[in-house]
Amino acid sequence: MPLERTNTLVVGGGQAGLAMSAHLRSSGVDHIVLERGAIAERWGSARWDSLVMNGPAWHDRFPAREFADWPADSFPGKDAVVAYFEGFAKQIDAPIRCGVEVTAVNKAASAGYDVHTTDGTIQAMNIVAATGPFQIPIFPNIVPQDAITQIHSFDYKNPKQLADGAVLVVGAGSSGAQIADELCRAGRQVYLSVGPHERPPRSYRGKDFCWWLGKLGKWQMKAPPAGREHVTIAVSGAYGGKTIDFRQFAQNGIVLAGMLQGFDDGVITFAGDLRKNIEEGDKSYLALLAEADAHITAQKLDFPLEENAKIIPDDPECLVNPVRQLNLSDAGVKTIIWATGYKQNFDWLGVDAFDTDGKPEHVRGVSKQAGIYFLGLPWLSMRGSSFIWGVWEDADYIAKHICQQPA
Repeated sequence: MPLERTNTLVVGGGQAGLAMSAHLRSSGVDHIVLERGAIAERWGSARWDSLVMNGPAWHDRFPAREFADWPADSFPGKDAVVAYFEGFAKQIDAPIRCGVEVTAVNKAASAGYDVHTTDGTIQAMNIVAATGPFQIPIFPNIVPQDAITQIHSFDYKNPKQLADGAVLVVGAGSSGAQIADELCRAGRQVYLSVGPHERPPRSYRGKDFCWWLGKLGKWQMKAPPAGREHVTIAVSGAYGGKTIDFRQFAQNGIVLAGMLQGFDDGVITFAGDLRKNIEEGDKSYLALLAEADAHITAQKLDFPLEENAKIIPDDPECLVNPVRQLNLSDAGVKTIIWATGYKQNFDWLGVDAFDTDGKPEHVRGVSKQAGIYFLGLPWLSMRGSSFIWGVWEDADYIAKHICQQPA
């Protein structure tokens, strides 16, 4: 059987892979998209049941397709997101093969690369790694596995999945905050470990925060501010879209604590950084409101006032007298949920395209290794690179770069 060849092989059939396919097709570039699971697999199987998009339907989409049957300002659920990408794949007639995993990529003996898959070998001149940032769940090695039931947010589905009892959620980014809120609404006693974060307003003066980030030029930022590289963002489209306010969480019954620091003989220890983390989050929130006000004034826009949005509620008891230690048994905690993010995995990509720390080395997704590209990673070219609309722009740039290379 002759070796199958293509100009460009795209690894991953999520938002990045489909955006890449659309631009390659419009440029007339022969290509194949391989997806080890199903289209938009992470949305379909690696998210909790009630998850909705963190941005409104008018914003979190490709320019070439809208969310059918969803109001522009609504937040489509995860099943709608999967259907959206499935529909887009059909719309562009994407040459996607699902259920095919790439096991290794190596330089070919002649030109290009040999791509070894669970369905044979394909030779390609270009490889686009479009597997996204959510590869391997980060599971901190702090609490022994046999001490208590522990899961990552990757495996969380709904409150009924968990054993009866209180829950400790570690991580206050969007996932941790939303899961803690859902568990609290379900009647669970929740303890939430809060680290450094930013918490933008869901909306302000009639405009969603996604709109504000665009108007204020923040989506196009090329790199995070110094010292804020690893600060997470807490935002949600759940329950119609509400600003995440940790003080309000506490008023609702969630016990806030600082970053989880250690574990010994059934007792969790928290750092004494809760107040600092909460106040820094408030600071980022108020700073965005101030920038929005300044923009409205400078542009002489007739937007409604929203002075109540600037009122920070009083400190809850758990902020005045923060919990530094938590005996899991005494508190009735039966489950720990680690909402601690993910790390990337490019073990399959056996090429010289990484720095000494194993991170992709690239400029706007174009790696130092000819013919190797990365797409869908946070801050690939800008703050918006890992968002649906942002990956579309990055894919366009990479497709043009591919077109300029020798066939």
